[in-house]
Amino acid sequence: MKYRKLGRTDMEVSEICLGTMTWGTQNSEAEGHAQIDMAVEAGVNFIDTAEIYPTTPMRKETCGKTEEILGSWLVNSGRRGDVIVATKVPGQGSMVLGDQRVDGKILRQSLEASLKRLKTDYVDLYQLHWPNRGSYHFRRYWTYDPTGQEVGDLDGEIEDMLGEVQTLIGEGKMRAFGLSNETAWGTTRWLKAAEEADLPRVASMQNEYSLLCRYYDLDMAELSLREDVGLLAYSPLAAGLLSGKYVNGDIPDGSRMSMQAALHGRNNDISKLAVKAYNDLAAEHDIAFNQMSLAFCLSRPFMTSVIIGATTMEQLKSNLDSVDVELQEPVLDSISKIHRNFPVPM
Repeated sequence: MKYRKLGRTDMEVSEICLGTMTWGTQNSEAEGHAQIDMAVEAGVNFIDTAEIYPTTPMRKETCGKTEEILGSWLVNSGRRGDVIVATKVPGQGSMVLGDQRVDGKILRQSLEASLKRLKTDYVDLYQLHWPNRGSYHFRRYWTYDPTGQEVGDLDGEIEDMLGEVQTLIGEGKMRAFGLSNETAWGTTRWLKAAEEADLPRVASMQNEYSLLCRYYDLDMAELSLREDVGLLAYSPLAAGLLSGKYVNGDIPDGSRMSMQAALHGRNNDISKLAVKAYNDLAAEHDIAFNQMSLAFCLSRPFMTSVIIGATTMEQLKSNLDSVDVELQEPVLDSISKIHRNFPVPM
């Protein structure tokens, strides 16, 4: 396991981050704890969660359950100091906030509620789950039109939140702040506000990234490298499409596809063609499909950590083993050719 700097903080996080969004629905508390134990044994020191988890499926009555499962492990194991914990404040339009825009007050309230569920005095990385104004994420890029965004006093809104972040850091309740589902323009506004008002700097960006979802390769890649705002990639297996378990048309009981047939827009006629091409490439080079998919993400120059999830210990073990896979030039060249044929398959 390799470790990488989290932005310009003094934290180093494992290149694999353990995702948790299935805990509380697809996975029990005991299974969640077993996953943490296996991941930590493999060298993982980074765990990501969110107030709205679990999301498979998302229900208002289960929001916060995943944090509670992680919190019971932190207490029972006595290993809080061995892991870097990241969680998120819900965005506007979530089941938690409804029409409320996130501001400094909401950020504090949400963080303090998360701390209680996590049974800890602080979180290492607190993230804004998505921007108030919205963005092209969650497959909204097909109809994206920024003219309809409610931007308002964006600079004032950012300064209000970063000011509260600074206060919370001073109180010892959080160590760093990050964004999620943001754009290049939006990120520059946060960086500008931090510099001009001498406020905490954004440390990371958690956006979707996989062989099937690569728009981060463009403007966001440049921003990440130049500004030290590395990517924490979520859905690197495209909700299981790149794991291989659905390739033959199988839909295992309890799998995400058994609950969300379209996988929130990821599963469609074009993506099926792309998945087959990538799966055939992995088979040609005798590489496990899931490991080739994760190893590709790990190879990207802007990557800080790849967030993996699993519903079984076997899946988790195989995903963790991807750190030992190094893709050779013939494989990378073939991936580039497939990407040219299917640049935006979902």
